[in-house]
Amino acid sequence: MNKLDRQSYQLVVIGAGPAGISAATTAANLGIDVVVLDEQPSPGGQIYRAIANTPAHRSALLGADYQRGKNLVEVFGASGAKYLPHTTVWSLNSHRQIGILRDGQASIIEAERVIVASGAMERPVPFPGWTLPGVMNVGAAQILLKTAGVVPANGTVIAGTGPLPLLVAWQYLRAGVSVKAVLELSPGSNLWRAAPRLPRALVAGDYIRRGLKYTLDLHKGGVPIYYGISKLQAQGKNHIETVEYGWDILGFSRSETINADSLLVHFGVIPRTNLTKAAGCNHIWDRGQQCWRPQVDIWGNTNVPGIGIVGDNAGIGGARSAEHSGRLAALEAVRSLGIISTQQRDRQCKDDLNWMQKDREVRPFLEALYRLPDSLLVPQDNNTLVCRCEEISAGQIRQAVKEGHTGPNQVKFYLRCGMGPCQGRQCALAVAHIVAAENKYPVSKYTPFRVRPPIRPLSIAQLANLGRAED
Repeated sequence: MNKLDRQSYQLVVIGAGPAGISAATTAANLGIDVVVLDEQPSPGGQIYRAIANTPAHRSALLGADYQRGKNLVEVFGASGAKYLPHTTVWSLNSHRQIGILRDGQASIIEAERVIVASGAMERPVPFPGWTLPGVMNVGAAQILLKTAGVVPANGTVIAGTGPLPLLVAWQYLRAGVSVKAVLELSPGSNLWRAAPRLPRALVAGDYIRRGLKYTLDLHKGGVPIYYGISKLQAQGKNHIETVEYGWDILGFSRSETINADSLLVHFGVIPRTNLTKAAGCNHIWDRGQQCWRPQVDIWGNTNVPGIGIVGDNAGIGGARSAEHSGRLAALEAVRSLGIISTQQRDRQCKDDLNWMQKDREVRPFLEALYRLPDSLLVPQDNNTLVCRCEEISAGQIRQAVKEGHTGPNQVKFYLRCGMGPCQGRQCALAVAHIVAAENKYPVSKYTPFRVRPPIRPLSIAQLANLGRAED
């Protein structure tokens, strides 16, 4: 199951989160020759990370949503789909040729159909002090909790926006970790924007109920939650020492400071687009999600024949929606390969289509409630580092725009921001927002950073060995 035994498959699924393993399970059960490529050591993706190996007490601590992944992974394991862990995908082109790195060896495999299910990433938002040791993403902290039971030794402050900070604060409370404060950076005006969308959100099940439960449990546990925070800064010399936060109300500013050697931040999630951009898939600006995402139809199809994109990789929808979209894309892939008819596909997809549409009813409410203001998306302090790889500040980007480099790609060429090891994952959106703000244009009017393979770092030796292997 874990061995690459040939270079061509009917279906290759990239990613083993809920969308990827649902797609692979569905396709394998219909007789398709399918292989799943996964960077991680075991299936589950970020949301169900290490679910097969997590001790029972830790699984219970993480909650019912996490435990749901256990059955999903077990069904996938019994499907007969080939699973390749520890496999990095560094290239995908429009001919469905996939560059992979496995056991230190680079190689190319081909597929008749490709389903990209590489998920989402936390939105990088630069702010003063965000590069200090001790400052990390909430999702990264949750991974440490899931995989190794590691938590901040001296407590932590959690800041940002969205449901995830509440969930992790709740999980930390259950684990006995001191959460010194939860700082919600969504503007208070978002409540008025979100209110008309609440009735539709209630159709989507228990999302609202779970959020209220986390909030109430945190209050009962003595965790202070502060809303409407407009300023955030981490301070320290060689490590974070304090968190400074504050409000701007009617022209008056108020600031507070918390002593802390740990700050966890989260500003929502966005699709991972480097691979899909490299493949030539069309991307559009999603105003609600404030990011670029691939353009797909209900089956996950893109403008590139034979390449589908599912789950949060195609637009943020959550784990349940990802499962349904994975199964829909698998049925479409099987149909396109001539295994089932269009009528069979449409008959088998009804439940998943209905449940996915119902599950997504909550998205307009969440997007309105947790919408980020420009004051966060555009770093105000010129000294704030934006590109960590090349050490480019917000002030340098503004100066480049003033000198005539009027688009994100022009700034990239001039300053090298986005050319480091992360290939722009950490700075692309921030650069685009700064450029748009300086030019007083909507960010949607600009072309995002262009992406070329390898989208993951490869050594010269690995590339050289790839050529010899092909010969």
